[in-house]
Amino acid sequence: MVFSTKGIVLKTTRYGDTSIITQIYTELFGIQSYLVKGVYQAGKRKPAQNIYFQPAAILSLEVYHQPQKQLQFIKEFSWAYVYNQVLTNVKRHSVTLYVVELLQHCLQQPEAHVELFYLTESVLQLADFGSEKLVANLPIYYTLQTAAILGFQIQGNYTAHTPLLDLQEGYYTENYPQHVYVMEAEVAEAVSQFLQIPAEHINTIENISLNHGIRRNILQSLQTFLQLHIPGYGKLKSLDILQEILSA
Repeated sequence: MVFSTKGIVLKTTRYGDTSIITQIYTELFGIQSYLVKGVYQAGKRKPAQNIYFQPAAILSLEVYHQPQKQLQFIKEFSWAYVYNQVLTNVKRHSVTLYVVELLQHCLQQPEAHVELFYLTESVLQLADFGSEKLVANLPIYYTLQTAAILGFQIQGNYTAHTPLLDLQEGYYTENYPQHVYVMEAEVAEAVSQFLQIPAEHINTIENISLNHGIRRNILQSLQTFLQLHIPGYGKLKSLDILQEILSA
């Protein structure tokens, strides 16, 4: 059967002279791999179409889907959203690459997470047209929201009585735990600010002021948080680059 779905390109590998195999996070089916033939073929009336399958591209798709198959096929594809600044702005582009790699490490099964798909689509678009301050805060917000959707929501808030964030247990606490996975002071307080902003008010994250040191600490600590809760999560290659660019 043929299904209409949106998709976010995660990675693409050339297959033969003119075709590709692309991994796409779809609205309907979660992460799927597709064989797309002839995208490197260019003619007088049709340019090469490999540009559609760059990481973070948001596409409208007509796909054939058979659940028992590991490799699916795309019938038709077109832009669902056309970036204006992401491809030419290093900071915005690095944020989208972080989002894409985070998805790949968090989603290890093909099941759909519609709420996560819509969050990701919204964050990628905000990385394109949001303010500089909003864009810099997007990776923290997206990481926290992704963890929450996948069942690892941090509980509680930073207060004078609960000033510590236990990353292993996932909650704010009064006492130091018997391990080293803990946030404290300004870092724990800043994370609490992000946790209190619902998805429908995502634009207000631009009002959270962070210096480069705190932002770096938060992002690194959140990777530890995900490693503690997602087996085989690994290390993000894009994180070090993102940290350097956001600090520039």
